[in-house]
Amino acid sequence: MGTYYAKDGEVKRDWVLIDATDKVLGRVASTAAQILRGKHKPQFTSHIDTGDFVVIINAEKIRVTGAKAAQKTYYRHSGYPGGLKAESFAKAMERHPERVLEHAVKGMLPKNTLGRAQGRKLKVYAGPEHPHQAQRPRKIELEA
Repeated sequence: MGTYYAKDGEVKRDWVLIDATDKVLGRVASTAAQILRGKHKPQFTSHIDTGDFVVIINAEKIRVTGAKAAQKTYYRHSGYPGGLKAESFAKAMERHPERVLEHAVKGMLPKNTLGRAQGRKLKVYAGPEHPHQAQRPRKIELEA
């Protein structure tokens, strides 16, 4: 009896819906990352993409604890000298709330080709509407 390894062709992928209304950013992100990796499945194999698709709605209503809204900073660089830009969590949420959640989830995935493939299965929307009704995503309840 050898160790079971999932094969690419035999992985069944489901769709999962997470409502981020009044949920803590890190808790939503860690749950989404686990589902994207497939760690919730008994046939999890670390070098194969066994995860499910994750749809996160109401990203604009996510919250952070403590003083992180003012202190947490997101950086990006244009590639030119002096091109470092910084913005706070509150400012980033005003401009693009989806990217804040994507950034948190992708930071919890592996930093390789497999992690990028798993990151492509993440769909984040600022409001309650999403175009994935046809896939009939299963709703997951998180603790507040």
